[in-house]
Amino acid sequence: MRSDSDAGEDLAREPRWPAIIAVLAIAALYWSLPERLTPGPSWSFPIAVAILLIPTVAFHLTGRATLNSAFGIALLCVITIAIAWSLGALIAALLDKREAPRELLRSAVALWCSNVLIFASWYWRLDAGGPHKRDLRSSHTEGAFLFPQMTLHRGSKIAPSNWKPGFVDYLFLAFNTSTAFSPTDVPVLSRWAKLLMIVQSCISLGTVAILAARAVNIL
Repeated sequence: MRSDSDAGEDLAREPRWPAIIAVLAIAALYWSLPERLTPGPSWSFPIAVAILLIPTVAFHLTGRATLNSAFGIALLCVITIAIAWSLGALIAALLDKREAPRELLRSAVALWCSNVLIFASWYWRLDAGGPHKRDLRSSHTEGAFLFPQMTLHRGSKIAPSNWKPGFVDYLFLAFNTSTAFSPTDVPVLSRWAKLLMIVQSCISLGTVAILAARAVNIL
C-alpha cells in the first residue's frame, strides 16, 4: 500500500513562488518606511526576513515539510508583529503631528498593502493543513474557508474535479477583508480563521482611519 507521501508524488504541486513574491514585496514595502516607524534600523527587517525565508524555501525543496511549515510560520509571525508595531508608531506620529503629511500617507499605504499580503500568506499557510498537505490531496473539499468552487458541481470548467485553492485565492480573500471588512464571497468556517480576520480588519481599519483623519486635517 502506498503512503500519502508516495501518492502525493502523482498529484499536481502548488507553486510556491507567489507566496515568496508576496513576502519579498512586504520586505520592500517595509524597507520604504521611515526608520522612526520601524523597531530597528531600516535594513534589519529585510535581513530578518531573508534569514527565515531562505531556510523555509530550502526545506521545501528538500522535502522537509515539518521544518518548512515551522520556519514559514515563524517568518509570518515576525512580519505580523513588525507591521502591528509600525502601525502603532504611525498612529502615535499622527497624534503627535511628528510626520509630514506626504510621508504619513505614504507609510499608511505601505502598511495597508503589507497587511493584505501578510494575511493572504497566513490563510495560505494554515488553511487545510497548509500547502504541503493540500498537495497530497486530489482536490480541496474542506478547510477553514468555503470557496465557491467547493459548492459547485465538480467537473465543470469553473470547478474542475481536482480544484484546489492557490495563493491568488487567499490574496483575493485578504483583499476583500481589508477593503470590505468581511470575506464577501468566501464564508469563514474555522474559529482560528475568524480570529485572524478580526486582527486583519483591525489593522486595516486603523490604517484607513489614519488616511481619513489626515485627509480631513488637510481639508
